[in-house]
Amino acid sequence: MGLPSTSTNNVKVYTVSGSSLSRKLPDWLARRKKRELQKDIEWTSRVELLQDFEFPQASLKVRTTADGNFCMATGVYKPQIRVFEYSDLSMKFERHTDSENIDFQILSDDWTKSVHLQTNRAVEFHNEGQMHYRVRIPRFGRSLAYHSPSCDVLVGGAGNEVFRINIDQGRFMTPMATQGKGVNVVRVNPAHQLFGFGLEDGGVEFWDPRVRTCIGSLAPQGDDGAETSALAFRQDGLGAAVGTSAGHVLLYDLRQARPWQIKDQRFGLPVRVLEWLEPTRGVHVEAPEARVLSADARSIKLWGATSGKPFTAIEPAAAVNDVCVVPGSGLMLVAGESSEMQSYFVPQLGPAPRWANFLENLTEEMETTAQQHSVYDDYKFVTRRELDSLGLGHLVGSNVLKPYMHGFFVDLRLYERAKSIANPFAYEEYRLRRVQEKLAEARESRIRATTKLPKVNRALAQRLLKLQKGTAAGADADAGDGEKRLGGKQRKKAKAAADTATAVLGDDRFKAMFADAEFEVDEEETEFKQLHTTSTRRQQKNQAAAARADGDSSDEDVDIRQMPVAENGNDSDDSDDGFYQ
Repeated sequence: MGLPSTSTNNVKVYTVSGSSLSRKLPDWLARRKKRELQKDIEWTSRVELLQDFEFPQASLKVRTTADGNFCMATGVYKPQIRVFEYSDLSMKFERHTDSENIDFQILSDDWTKSVHLQTNRAVEFHNEGQMHYRVRIPRFGRSLAYHSPSCDVLVGGAGNEVFRINIDQGRFMTPMATQGKGVNVVRVNPAHQLFGFGLEDGGVEFWDPRVRTCIGSLAPQGDDGAETSALAFRQDGLGAAVGTSAGHVLLYDLRQARPWQIKDQRFGLPVRVLEWLEPTRGVHVEAPEARVLSADARSIKLWGATSGKPFTAIEPAAAVNDVCVVPGSGLMLVAGESSEMQSYFVPQLGPAPRWANFLENLTEEMETTAQQHSVYDDYKFVTRRELDSLGLGHLVGSNVLKPYMHGFFVDLRLYERAKSIANPFAYEEYRLRRVQEKLAEARESRIRATTKLPKVNRALAQRLLKLQKGTAAGADADAGDGEKRLGGKQRKKAKAAADTATAVLGDDRFKAMFADAEFEVDEEETEFKQLHTTSTRRQQKNQAAAARADGDSSDEDVDIRQMPVAENGNDSDDSDDGFYQ
């Protein structure tokens, strides 16, 4: 049993619920893996803070009740609401809805009364037994808030109006018209009940609920065209945090129009969650200042409100949709684009909740490093074309093939057997290919004597090297049993040519001839061809042989005119020895 943990800025973060798997597994594969994991001792002894703390596909929003005994979350698919009871560490019930949830608020101290904003322009009121009432708003909603003194439910949406639904009188009240094109965020200040509306054009308007008029506003700062995507009020009633769609967080004092702290999330994604975390006294580490939690789809960051100094950061495996910090503790509940909801415990942020005080003892001694295991090891993904090539096309529609995306999952053992039948010589081909690869690697590993030729007079340097090696070649020929042996005069001649070539290549006076372009020998000049007639005849002979080979391959007659050859027939490189001597 162990707790996977990470450390950022020397702050330990323990994952007490949820795995690192970011993608949704097929249902059939998830069920089979769960059956296999029942025999795994490490899996059966794992720490799971809340049982069934998950949704079939993804979770959208998560909230805790005011009494601190329950947790309510929404997710898909199918759209549903789930309530978890902390005392039992398990799910209390689940309730399905007609459409997906955008936002919700808990109206009572426990879970029995709640209001939900849905994607079909419906606002649903739920009690402990069922959905109590449903009402539709004129425009699609984006955010929801509840003002308890007046019993007004505030709904902001695509238009410039904020709709008011009074649940005491059971009717719509006069909406509040803002100056923006749309209202993305609706929040109520917990200290003096000031309304805050985050606008689509990037500004923020503050409304007094007593007179229902705008008493102040914040103009967009910095990011041109950025929208206000998140808004949070501090408990003292004076601080406000504003998040933009460009990934910036601005901290304001309501008595000033300029932000006193600007923080960048560094991902360029819209800020989805903002929350003020007041310093907790008398626990593990006494915080010198309040902290701000800001989250986008990629990461969750905590940093100091006054200094802006980073405290820690968490990057879940799946995209983040919502974050809820259990009040007075260091436990965070995260809803995201994965089937399992994540739970993180940060001891330096606060103590464990009263209902999970055992987390205090499951920290460093239970710390482990999470290991990644692939869940698709026993299956092979194949396309329809591969199925037909393996002769398994007739299995489409049966339980053997599991459709997934643009292909199918097939058992790996069946795939290997079908592949061996379709191509019985596959192993022999593979073995021969591996042998050839091993031989090629052995050849490459041999030590070879390579000579780097200069860029100037490359052909001349190559001929000199060939002459320099002529003595060694002649000695080998004499020592062997070959039929052709060099005579005494030829050996002396070859040795003299080799000595000359060695002198030219080793003398510093001739270095400029192979380094300076001014000494480049142009072999196309008439004087060079007159002095090296043998080389010219040999080159023409090679060209004629190449042309004859082309003529034979194309079955055409080609007239080749050759230069007269010397009577002795000697056209080797030895005829150029006089030039180098």
